Amino acid sequence: MINLTINGKPLTVPEGTTILEAARSAGIAIPTLCYLEGRPPLGACRVCLVEVEGARTLMASCSTPVAENMIVRTHSARARAARRRVVELLLSEHDGNCPTCDRNRTCELRALADSLGIERLPFEGSKARRRVDSSTPALVRDNAKCIKCRRCVAVCSEVQSVGALFPQNRGFDTLIGPAFTQDLEGVACVQCGQCAAVCPVGAIVEKSHVEAVWKALETPGQVVVIQTAPAIRASLGEEFGLPPGSRVTGKMTAALRRLGFHGVFDTNFTADLTILEEGTELLGRLRRTLVDGAKGLLPMFTSCSPGWINFAEYYYPQFLPNISTCKSPQQMFGAIAKTYWASKIGKSPQQITVVSVMPCTAKKFEAQRPEMTASGVPDVDFVLTTRELARMIRESGVDFLSLPEEEMDVPLGISSGAADIFANTGGVMEAALRTVYEIVTGRELPFEKLHVTPIVGLAGIKEASLSIRNVKPEWSFLEGVELKIAVSHGLGNTRRLLEHLKNNGSPYHFIEIMTCPGGCIGGGGQPRFTNDEVRTRRIAAIYAEDEGKPIRKSHENPAVQQIYREYLGKPNSETAHRLLHTHYHPKQP
Repeated sequence: MINLTINGKPLTVPEGTTILEAARSAGIAIPTLCYLEGRPPLGACRVCLVEVEGARTLMASCSTPVAENMIVRTHSARARAARRRVVELLLSEHDGNCPTCDRNRTCELRALADSLGIERLPFEGSKARRRVDSSTPALVRDNAKCIKCRRCVAVCSEVQSVGALFPQNRGFDTLIGPAFTQDLEGVACVQCGQCAAVCPVGAIVEKSHVEAVWKALETPGQVVVIQTAPAIRASLGEEFGLPPGSRVTGKMTAALRRLGFHGVFDTNFTADLTILEEGTELLGRLRRTLVDGAKGLLPMFTSCSPGWINFAEYYYPQFLPNISTCKSPQQMFGAIAKTYWASKIGKSPQQITVVSVMPCTAKKFEAQRPEMTASGVPDVDFVLTTRELARMIRESGVDFLSLPEEEMDVPLGISSGAADIFANTGGVMEAALRTVYEIVTGRELPFEKLHVTPIVGLAGIKEASLSIRNVKPEWSFLEGVELKIAVSHGLGNTRRLLEHLKNNGSPYHFIEIMTCPGGCIGGGGQPRFTNDEVRTRRIAAIYAEDEGKPIRKSHENPAVQQIYREYLGKPNSETAHRLLHTHYHPKQP
């Protein structure tokens, strides 16, 4: 343990702690722009400079470890003057277009300038030549707004292990982007949006569907419905000043009605549907493996995270046959809305517009995949991120915080608690086990509150096993099987897991993969800034949502039971496969 003093306050912290970490542990704020939680410090932006007694120069607090009897002043006149100059230099070359920038409410550079009292710039610098890259369905890059903090590089390379973004050239001529200054569509970008989630300015943002949705809502004769992913209800409130983890399901529903949507539905409905389809597929693969001796069917991977699908298509095509053929809940909803529900209200698929609210930018890419056209038209027409929905609510003049609590429309708004936990890492697996175990044994999962505790939490790779005993006669081939499962979130963790499986074989039967750290609650389209504290609060809110539901298992959802009786027949039927399943193929950038 190391003893030091920061701003006159004695502290004792573990050896190896940085000055920045020590200050934050004591409630002392030091501004940063390049710092990223859990990643090696860059010391690139120099905004976190502090004065250390006896040191010749100011020190970057994010990369300087504490030392015994160190005396630190975080806001001395010298430190504040240096920070001001650094930010003034950044602003002098930052072509931000602040009044119209997507980030004008949440820009960290703008907030930092305000906190430092910068009202005018003492000098004018050259501006980077603007080049806007809108080549992908999900993301837009504007290099003139880039402040070269390298957060996007760190999250893309170190957290997601994709490596689509790099710093190129030196000094003022430095560019952050794909190799050889290509557009994003020319490289293996999975469009997860984690770069947009950590960018402190507006240099990388989601490609907006807001205006297209407004236009659809104003089109005569068009029935515009909206679905909301489970993660949204635990994060949307942050856009309106509520603390992370505030549950706003009812207010969100009320807001969507006031925006003019003709049906306010829930992606949770098709999350429950996914569990029936995916669980049946898993049992089929187990039967063919254990009874028929088939090879290569296991482990089965989940398929609801489109960034993971892109990652597998680019980097691990050998595992594509192991990915569940189930579409994601987003795409299942679109297919059901434009067939089953459309027939109920006497409309054609062409007369239905499906809008999604997702925590994920990759969902924008997923919606335009050519495989996603079960009714002859796109399953989903437009995808809004959590941030985009908040923008629409503000544009409409709706006072979100004063809205009453309202219920979603039926039947596509009815869901179980198991569907809620799709938002969390480990949630899809837990939801599937609740149903599959009960189908096979006739009993509930033998875990407290139905939570599979070994796969709960933010550990990067989690695993568990479940003994299958006293099964129903038709499932006798599973008697005594030790079902082995794994859960990974964040593509860097996924790469490590897949490399291990590739080199050593798989002990697992079923694996859940989520693209983003924490799962969907940490998606690239969520309110900024997401760190582990925010992830933990959102996860807790989702589990509370689940535990408060009268129905907590997908197979007990009465609306799902009804759709099988009236339309689909049974899980994995021919109709179900035509509408709700698909296949993926290797691809090159």
